[in-house]
Amino acid sequence: MIFLKLILTNLSRHRVRTGISIAGIAFSVAAMLTVVTILQGAVAMFSGLLSDNSQIVVFEKDVSDLFFSSVPNSAVQQIRSWSMVDHANPVLFGVVSSTDHPIITCFGVTAQDARLNSAKWVAGRRADFGAVKDGVILGQRAADFLKAKLGEPVAIGYEKFPVIGIVKLKNGFEDGGVFMPLPLAQQFFHKEGSSSVITVKLKNRGDAAVFKQMVAQKFPTLIALRNQEFDHSYSQFKILKATAWAVGICGLLLGGLGVANTMIMSVFTRIRELAILRVNGFSNGQIAGMIFGESGIVSLIGAVAGLMIGGVVIVGLKMIPALHGYIDSHLQPWVMIAVVVLALLTGVAGALYPAMYAMRVRAVEALRFE
Repeated sequence: MIFLKLILTNLSRHRVRTGISIAGIAFSVAAMLTVVTILQGAVAMFSGLLSDNSQIVVFEKDVSDLFFSSVPNSAVQQIRSWSMVDHANPVLFGVVSSTDHPIITCFGVTAQDARLNSAKWVAGRRADFGAVKDGVILGQRAADFLKAKLGEPVAIGYEKFPVIGIVKLKNGFEDGGVFMPLPLAQQFFHKEGSSSVITVKLKNRGDAAVFKQMVAQKFPTLIALRNQEFDHSYSQFKILKATAWAVGICGLLLGGLGVANTMIMSVFTRIRELAILRVNGFSNGQIAGMIFGESGIVSLIGAVAGLMIGGVVIVGLKMIPALHGYIDSHLQPWVMIAVVVLALLTGVAGALYPAMYAMRVRAVEALRFE
């Protein structure tokens, strides 16, 4: 208890310096939590494009992005005929443009696609999709920024298509996208006879391994992965996750440098005090423990404050109308724990040199220190 009181007394003697160090750790933790959570949410939302009412995704091998994947219609027909398959829906991904909106996600889907079944229909009829020539369905956000209305033509790329429906979807990519009947999308993107992926639902989940083997044998250019396997192996997801953690760790390192600077200044201004403690029987371990204790408390308070700030920022971003559906405010416990642990390790690392310097202080020389 006396040792803890001494640590707290040392921190309170330099409130401004301590506060700056806490703020550095707090903002670093908040930045790391925000970046990691947003990018993890983006990965989850993109993954949700493929996993809606399906368990397995089939796509072309060795492609860097699903936009470049090409799965022939013949593969779709064969996979649909397998007895273990409940349904297999082809999806074509594309990026289109319109006036003042250079990037709009386009989905070429069949009339049986699950995402249209689960959508909230704001305008139009579900039965019209695929029945009306060249008719497209817009997500609610897409309809808003394109200023499109039911029954009116909307400019997509260099062509115009009649709007036969407007739907509201939870996923931001889908809600801001355009849905075309698969044959129309294949013609529009000049990918006749092929799609980007096949989303597959099996009658029995236990048949997943057999299904993957059959795909590998019958279609050497394709690969089948469970949704969880795809999330962990897809290169774009790996890049996003690595970028998030790299940016966050760099921020924490900057916060750690602030802690190191604070502890070094604290040691230099307390040379005589440290000497007196040594004369009164403090061991090297106790001196180092005091320095590490001060750093640990600064890092812990900063980490807790950072979690609170980051949580508020994430919730605030989700409430911005323009970002609706693109921000996932769910804070994963393992991410929060990892951020706090990294913050504490950074604080400990920042106190390493000051602690070593303090242990080398010789009492006789330090008492003469001015």
